[in-house]
Amino acid sequence: MKVICVDDERLLMEDTVAMCRKLEQVDEAVGFTRPEEALRYLEGNRADAALLDIDMPGMNGLELAKKLREKCSEMQIIFLTGFPQYALEAYEVHPSGYLLKPVKKDRLAAELAYAAGSARQKQTDHIEAHTFGNFDLLVDGRPIAFKRAKCKELLAYLIDRHGANVTRREAFAVLWEDRMYDRPMQKQLDTLIRLLRSTLTDYGIGEIFELKSAAMRINPDLISCDAWRYLAGDQEAIRAYRGEYMNNYSWAIFTEGFLDQRMPKE
Repeated sequence: MKVICVDDERLLMEDTVAMCRKLEQVDEAVGFTRPEEALRYLEGNRADAALLDIDMPGMNGLELAKKLREKCSEMQIIFLTGFPQYALEAYEVHPSGYLLKPVKKDRLAAELAYAAGSARQKQTDHIEAHTFGNFDLLVDGRPIAFKRAKCKELLAYLIDRHGANVTRREAFAVLWEDRMYDRPMQKQLDTLIRLLRSTLTDYGIGEIFELKSAAMRINPDLISCDAWRYLAGDQEAIRAYRGEYMNNYSWAIFTEGFLDQRMPKE
């Protein structure tokens, strides 16, 4: 999981980041001494959990937690503070944990393990990718309305890649197989990516999409997908498959053939 740590006392922040980086469940930890810096960071990056000091000048940890939840409703919040009197107010934002300083490594590990498990359960119940037949992404049972058909197709391809990194050039070749990847088309792809991110953010699931300068991907830990469950041997998904996969898109025929090869023989 990816974690951000926010504490106005730099040494405490750095100690917390160092502690996180030693934990098995933490893939990446980034620290900030100012809440505004953390918010700016999350404009182009995602985090699964936030470790927040409460008593900070300007924007305190409680206010920051509310803003983080506006960006990502499923982000796990853990408060790290030297003041137990904040506990009641802190629970208004439904944190997954509340630890008193000085924080011990085993207690932090336990809280992050709980947060990670809680996040996975909530997300996979919350976000569903339907790939058998036509493709749709559902949030709480309702399909997302995309601003452009190509936005939906880009997301479908990222789902098809099951979390693998996809370069911009590769995405372009799938979406516009008969066009040249020149500057105007690069700009069109950039616009498409922005619209996709905007749509996912509007539905409160922006964290499923990860974008770096060279590539993009979908985080498969945050999504339930019928095809993925099928390949994992889930009997309900196996019974649901009728030999049709993402019928909307011609490029999906290769994965459909792969799924067909794994259909149980009658």
